[in-house]
Amino acid sequence: MGELTDKTKGYANEAAGKVKRAVGDATNDPEIRAEGNAQEAKGDLQKAKGAVKGALGNDI
Repeated sequence: MGELTDKTKGYANEAAGKVKRAVGDATNDPEIRAEGNAQEAKGDLQKAKGAVKGALGNDI
C-alpha cells in the first residue's frame, strides 16, 4: 500500500473509532467504548505508517 492509501485508511479508522467511542459513552457501554479506542489507535498507526512511507519516498 502507498502513503495515501495508508493515510486514508488511517483517517477512516480514526473517525469510525471516535464514533464508536461516542456511542459507548452515550450508552454507557464499556465494550463499545474500548472497541472505539482500539480502532482509533489503529487509525493513528496507519497514518503514521503512511507518513513514514512518504518520508522514505514510498519505497516500503
